[in-house]
Order: sequence, then C-alpha cells, then structure tokens
Amino acid sequence: MPYKPIEAYGVIGDLHSVALVANDGSIDWCCLPHFDSPSVFAAILDDRKGGTFKIAVRRDSSHRQLYLPETNILITRFLSEEGVGEVIDFMPIAPIGGAKRHEIIRIVNSVRGKLPCRLDCCPAYDYAREKHRAHVRPEGVVFETQAVDFALLSPVPLQPTEDGVSADFTLEPGEQAVFCFRYGRTGTGAELLAIPTDGQEALYRTTKFWRKWLAKGRYEGRWREMIERSALALKLLTFEPTGAIVAAPTCGLPEELGGVRNWDYRYTWIRDAAFTIYAFLRLGYTEEAANFMRWLESRVQEEDTPTGPLQIMYRVDGSPEIPELELPHLDGYMGSRPVRIGNGAAKQIQLDIYGELIDSIYLYDKHVTQVSYDLWQKIRSMLRWVARHWESPDEGIWEVRSGRRQFVYSKMQCWVALDRGLRLALKRGLPNNREWLRSTRDRIYESIMKNGWNERRQAFVQCYGADALDASNLLMPLVRFVSPSDPRMLATLDRTSEELVSDSLVYRYEIGRGAGDGLSGREGTFSVCTFWLVEALTRAGRVDEARLIFEKMLTYANPLGLYAEQIGPSGQALGNFPQAFTHLGLISAAFALNRQLVRDYPKPSSGRRKST
Repeated sequence: MPYKPIEAYGVIGDLHSVALVANDGSIDWCCLPHFDSPSVFAAILDDRKGGTFKIAVRRDSSHRQLYLPETNILITRFLSEEGVGEVIDFMPIAPIGGAKRHEIIRIVNSVRGKLPCRLDCCPAYDYAREKHRAHVRPEGVVFETQAVDFALLSPVPLQPTEDGVSADFTLEPGEQAVFCFRYGRTGTGAELLAIPTDGQEALYRTTKFWRKWLAKGRYEGRWREMIERSALALKLLTFEPTGAIVAAPTCGLPEELGGVRNWDYRYTWIRDAAFTIYAFLRLGYTEEAANFMRWLESRVQEEDTPTGPLQIMYRVDGSPEIPELELPHLDGYMGSRPVRIGNGAAKQIQLDIYGELIDSIYLYDKHVTQVSYDLWQKIRSMLRWVARHWESPDEGIWEVRSGRRQFVYSKMQCWVALDRGLRLALKRGLPNNREWLRSTRDRIYESIMKNGWNERRQAFVQCYGADALDASNLLMPLVRFVSPSDPRMLATLDRTSEELVSDSLVYRYEIGRGAGDGLSGREGTFSVCTFWLVEALTRAGRVDEARLIFEKMLTYANPLGLYAEQIGPSGQALGNFPQAFTHLGLISAAFALNRQLVRDYPKPSSGRRKST
C-alpha cells in the first residue's frame, strides 16, 4: 500500500484518542485507549507492517471526504460509474450502557447502485512490535495480544489472512453494513464481541454531542466555517478525563521528507495548551478552560525541581516521564527515519511557558471566574521562580538541541508572566511582592530593548548577540509588549517579510544563522507563524496585506479544513497532523482581522429610528 499525502487524511475521535482516516477509506493511525498509548494502526509510519483498517469500494472510483456538518463525524465517498458508496466513520462520545468503551464505528452505505466492497483489517499493536492471535467467529473476530484485546464486529463473514482478516461483500442499493472495532483489556475479547452495536443510535448520539458542544460558541464573524472546524479540531485534541490538551495526535510525521526531524507530539505542552485555552475562551468555550485549570493546579511543583515549577510537557494523565525512544523496525513515513516515540525535550528548560500560561490564567480570571487562593499560591510560586531565573539561558520555544541561549522570545514571555501576575494581584487584591516583581519586570523590558534589538538589521533578533531573525518575535505586539505601530516593531515586520516569508508562508527562523537547532536538514514553513504574521500586520494597520496572506493561507488547509504543523515547498502538509498550534493561530488571526474589517467597513445603518 503506497503512502498517501498527509493532507489526504481526516480525523475522528472520542476525547480520549483519535483515528486518521484517509480519503480512500483506510484508517492508518490510531492509538488506543489514549492519545499516548501504543498504536493499533500505524501504516502512516510503515506502509508494509504498521497496520491498517480499510473499507472501500472494489471498483475504480474517485474519493471525496467531508464532515457531517457541525460534527467530527467523517464521511468518505466513493464515486464511480456503477454507483456511489459512503463510509461514515466516528468514535462514539457518550457511554454505551453506562460504561465507556473505546471503539470505531464504520457504517457503509450504498447510496446509488450495487456496490462490491472490500474490508481489510490488519492491526499491528504497540507500533508493530507485538504479534496478535486472531480468532474468527460468526459475529466477528478477536485479536488477542499479551497486553490487550481488540474485537471487530462484522455483519459479513470474515476470512483470516496472514496479518488479520478480510471480507468481500456486496451492498444492494440503499443497503447498509455496520462494523465496529473495539478495545478491551486482555482476556475480554469474547465479551467485546457479545455486546451488540446499534450504529444508527450511536451516530445519533454522537452527532447530537458535537452539535450541542459547537452551539456554545459565540463567534459570528467572517470565516465562521473555518473557525468552527478549527474549534472542533481543538476539542478533538482534549483528553476528557483530565482536561489535558495534546499538541497533535500523531508521532513521527516528518518536517522534511526523508529527514530526521520526526517528533512525538502526543503530549500536553504547557505552551500549546495555554494558547489553546486562550482560543477556547475567545470562542466562548469556558468549560475546557476550567478543566485545564484543574489539571494545571496539580502539576505545579516546588521551585527546587530541575526544570522549575513546571515541566514543559506531560503525558495526558499528568505523568512527567516521557522517555524518547527510536523504533528502528519502522521505515517511517516515506522513508523518514528515525521514528521516535516519547520526547526528550520534556527535560528542557523553556522560560516562555510561564508567560503564555499566566496570560491565559489572567484571561480566565477576567472572563470566566476568579482564581482560587490555592491556585494563586501556585501562580506566586511561578512568579517568584521567573523573577529569579529570567536571566538564565534556555532551549527556547523551538526546543533547540544545540545548547541553551538567551532567546529574546523567552525573555519577552518572562516579562508577560510578571506583568500579568502583577495585574491579576492588583485587580483582585491578592498578596504579592509587588515592588520586587515590578522592578524585575521593568529590568526585563530594558534588557530586551538593549540586547534583543539589532541596529544593523533593524529588527528584534532571535537571541542576544545574534543577528538572525525569528518569527516568534511577531508575537510582541500580540502580547502587548510593544505597540503594533512602534518603529522597532514595524521595522521587524519589514525584515521578517523580506527574510522569512515565501509567498505568504513563514519560516520560523533562519536556518544556518543564529542559535541553530542542532539538527541536519531543513524544514517547511511553520503554519502558525503565518497566522502570527497576519495578526501582527492587522494590528499595525496593514489590513489589506494581512487579509490577502490570510486568504492564501486558507488555501493550504486540506479539503476538510485541517492543517499539519508545516507546509512543504510544493504546498504539501508536513509534520504532525492535525496540529493544535496552527488551528489556534488561525482562530486568533481571524478574530483580529475580522474585528479590524468591521471597524474599517461598518455595515450601513438600516435607516430605522431607535426607540426612545
């Protein structure tokens, strides 16, 4: 089975994990029961032995995908001269019979014509490291491993194959077949097969859940459809039991085809989660913010830990242990090796996380509910640590593996942390060492203006003493560190547009200059950076320029409106998919741009007199 483009996938999920479904009806990635669990299907990382679950029409046909409106229920359509078929894929959200099960339901419909179909289900548990035993029965098949069991309920007879099971079946016009793939603990396979599946009832309940959730949003401006799709994607990346939010649901998808920049993003980055909470708050989804605050409060540790009060990332259950391993038995997506699971960056120091986090807490306190005293104690601990360590070098937002530097963005976010902490304390009358924090905040500001500005390049640069540009500095006006019309910021915008932008797409830094990232090869443009550029231009008053870039960027989404981490030289998706960072950047940029357009081009009055 040849590799498919990353942009050829849609995503479904149950707020515990997700599955990637290709436009040819193949599920090529799924980890169960959780985002960071071992994979069950991983053909996207090895098309020969990674494991897949495909249902498709046997005859030559073209493929189309769409989401059932206002949901994360995916429809894959097969169009041919003989007829039209559809596969409806979803993972039920609501518990069935009072118990939560993790399952994928696939409803196959013959919309028009008599359709010959083919099913191939070949799981390869634990990244294809563990063998399974298949037991075919009249109601389906059980796949047994030493650790877990899986079951596939099937209305058609299944035939054993070398790696799994297959079936050839034909649907008459209007006929339907429902398949259900389930996860269970070891020894429970027979029980999984014994529980019947009501596909239509599950579809109804899941549709109702997604539409009810989406209806809580309050955005009504331009690009609403893209905003809502981004919100639905972000919600899919939320781990319901704890409120944790993963950066992306995949691992090993390359930033350069055939290259080594292949990372595991199935964890909760404090930075990404904080930005996501900000996006949820803007859209009116306050419950997600509250859940994350509860998760966060139990993560903050004493100040004498090696990485400070917080580690930069955690597993979805809150565990800090994320050892990085390579899987040499997997070929990697289109030969991109090594395939890594875990992430060694978990032990890095990245000072910026405190600014992004405390800014989100400040907004949560402002728009949802006042922070508790216990949470304030945690915040105070973080503020004290930042005030004492802001001058230290760190690995920065881009997690370089070439050694610590004095990154300008990290310093700026330290300023944000102290600034928002001071504002929060003043607004609520909370106890704090205000004078010390205020003087430290001011010292950080002066330090950035002196050491982070490069007079020769007329720009804020990546790190002290360097002359390389960095797209993260586009966030300066967005966090109110500088005015969007400050001459230094305007000059930085110009330099960034000249050096880091290629037809609206933005590279995150100049490879080969500045700090360097310690890795060989190159990478694509970084999608969220383009949305940062849009927002920075909008705030600087360059609205027409910002809008054109935004509209161009929308064309780089896949047909379902989803984005990977990066975009390659021919417009292809690169990196892990879908990425929370990109979708929250889209939401923020759309908000800013729409607000400015409303001001610049207000709708004419209806002419009606106001009542007195």
